[in-house]
Order: sequence, then C-alpha cells, then structure tokens
Amino acid sequence: MIVVFGSINIDLVTKVAEIPGPGETVLGADYATSPGGKGANQALAARRAGAHVALAGAVGRDGFAAQALALLRADGVDLSAVRECDAPTGAAFIAVDARGENAIVVASGANLHAEAAQLEKLAIAPGDILLLQRETPMAEAEAAALYARSKGARVGLNLAPAGSASERLLGALDFVCVNQHEARTLGSLLGVEAREAEEICRAVSAKLNIAVIATLGAAGAIGFDRGARFALAAPSVRVVDTTGAGDTFVGAFAAALDRSLAFEAAMRDGLAAGSLACTKAGAQPSMPYANEIAALAAATWPV
Repeated sequence: MIVVFGSINIDLVTKVAEIPGPGETVLGADYATSPGGKGANQALAARRAGAHVALAGAVGRDGFAAQALALLRADGVDLSAVRECDAPTGAAFIAVDARGENAIVVASGANLHAEAAQLEKLAIAPGDILLLQRETPMAEAEAAALYARSKGARVGLNLAPAGSASERLLGALDFVCVNQHEARTLGSLLGVEAREAEEICRAVSAKLNIAVIATLGAAGAIGFDRGARFALAAPSVRVVDTTGAGDTFVGAFAAALDRSLAFEAAMRDGLAAGSLACTKAGAQPSMPYANEIAALAAATWPV
C-alpha cells in the first residue's frame, strides 16, 4: 500500500501567450477548474498506476472540497484519513503558456491543518510506502515520517516546492525525488558544493545512504541507488501542459516500487507516466493508467 500525507487543492488554470513577469498583466481567454495539490496528485497517479493508495490531508467545508476529492474518490483512493476543517480548501492559480510551461501560486488554506495523527486511521504495515511533499506543515510531515518508520514502512519525500527539510526528516527517508531546482536546494541543505543535478544527487545519495532521483524535464531523469547510477532519456511526446508531470512521475515511481520492481524499472514507469501527463491539459485529468504507462515504457525501452 502507498500512503500519501499531503496537500489537496483545487486548481484554477488559464492559458496565456506568455507567463507574466513582475508587474505585468496578461489576458487569457478563459479558465478551468480541476482537482490538484501535490499530495492528491501523487495519490491519484499512484492509484492509476495500479497501487492501493490511501491519502491523509485536509479540505475545507466549502464548495471546492467535493471537486478537489472527486477524481480520487472515483478512482478508488482511500479517503478515510482526510479531515474537514474551517479553513478554505487549498487552491492553486496556474498560468500555462503556449509552450506548455507553467507558473503557479498556491494558497495553502486547509492544507496547513493536516496532522500526522490522521495516519493512525490507516493500517500502515511493514513494506508500505509513505509519500511526503512540502505543501503541508513540515513538522507534521516529519512526525508522519517517524510514525511510518515505526510501523516498518518506507518513506519517500518529494522536496517540492523547494525548501527546507529537517535533519530528522531527511534521516527517516528511503528515497527523495527532486527536479533540477529542488536538487540545488537539497544540496544546499546538506552542504553539497556541486551545482549540477547529477553531482548533487550522487553526493546526497552517498551522504544519506538513500536513493535520490532528479527529473530533468525533456532530458529524462537521473538516479542513484546504493552506489549505482541510472540515467534515462524521456519518451518523445507532444507537450500540451506540464502541470502535474512531476507529481505523476513520483506517484508512478512509487507504485512501481510498491510492486517490487527494480529501481531502474521504477524510473522507467515514472518517466513514461510523467511524459504521458504532458500530453493533456490539467494535473489530475492528464494522469495515465497502468496500461498506458506500460505501453509507452515498452515502446521506449524495449526489453
């Protein structure tokens, strides 16, 4: 089982010709709302990739809550550890340009009220995987990691959005996933002088004795596990919207580990899933299912 302790948002997305700079206003023709939040995204991605998934987080008592949980509920994610609170459901405001790149502002709302104690409602067992991000209070994420480890579960962190993580949290991890910007932040936290993602991942993996994976956009991904290096190019796809691609990688990667696939095979599933997510608009609506992931992986990296 995969347990995700993380954020639940509603995304408000508008397409623009160019993402605005400071002090600039640009016009979009319309906007769409869809479920999002890094925790919810990764939970849905893992579920669609074939894993049994439970999500712990918080939503408001407002009109956005049901919509934020709709796809998770429809795809069978266990929501018994999601709580309601008086704060508004979290929201992300996303601009997507003509190249499919995005800029995002997140209002945390109810996500700031997620508590590690909610995990006690779930039967976490040895070998399960807990996934964490940085859109819930980091003290609660640390407590969640320590609780999961006490139950014999593995713990993974997506250091996103980029920022701090305590020594105790980093010490409780089995793997960490970052993009290139987040890799530099992770390196700074651990006193790594290297500035390139590959060298940072190599150093962090050796220092913490954990697996470290960096996604590199169109260039694919690089990973280090127990001293071994793995580098994979991304599948060639037509990019429509990159929103949620990183979360899709993390969820599908974790689902592959949950099926006891080898590290490199899990990276392939993650890359295939993340690439497919770029071919459709929105975060959760774009996330692929296990058969689609398997088909692209087999076509890209034939055995």
